[in-house]
Amino acid sequence: MSPVKVVAHRGASFAHPPGNTIAAFADAESLGADWVELDVHATADGVVVVHHDPTFADGRFIGDLAENELPDWVPSLEVVLDICHPLGVNVEIKTDNRPETLAPLIENVVSMLQRRNGSEFLISSFDFETLAQCRHLAPEIPTGFLVLAFDEVTMTATKEAGHVAINPWDALVTGELVAVAHDIGLAVNVWTVDDPARMSELQQFGVDSIITNKPDLCRSVLSS
Repeated sequence: MSPVKVVAHRGASFAHPPGNTIAAFADAESLGADWVELDVHATADGVVVVHHDPTFADGRFIGDLAENELPDWVPSLEVVLDICHPLGVNVEIKTDNRPETLAPLIENVVSMLQRRNGSEFLISSFDFETLAQCRHLAPEIPTGFLVLAFDEVTMTATKEAGHVAINPWDALVTGELVAVAHDIGLAVNVWTVDDPARMSELQQFGVDSIITNKPDLCRSVLSS
């Protein structure tokens, strides 16, 4: 059984809430992460930035703002990728972008990852069409389907679409379903897990990655 990878959700987000910041990504490796997970949006001037929601607390939409109008704590994906290297990076393309910003966001993310040979990436999304566009543009970049329905039908469709991973919500995951996914040929990356007993259980199930806000805790549990 391969070792379970520790994926820092939005970087070391528990140590640097709410995550998706320079500090959170800079600390991920020292806190035991193998990979980081992050969320991306596009600004009005086409810059890919790392932020969970499409809007800020004051209601401003990222797609309406130029990069220089963003708060200082919102980093660009380019900067974050530099900070995270050599860790793997799971880039979630958010599905709550406007249609006019989503297509260029996909293109810019794919192009940026293609230029970084030698790094490990996974593009993930809840949207099947978004992943299909990524695969059309760059079939060499692995893709994973984020799901709230973890069953054999969904897994089979995910594999047939050419994706390498299925990323289910933790509450859906059982040992039996992990075995089915592996039989189909999919990696299983579970989100978001901060309970040590559950981390240990998922390790016994043989999941491929645990996405967590507490990479140091997860590393300790998996190593015990």
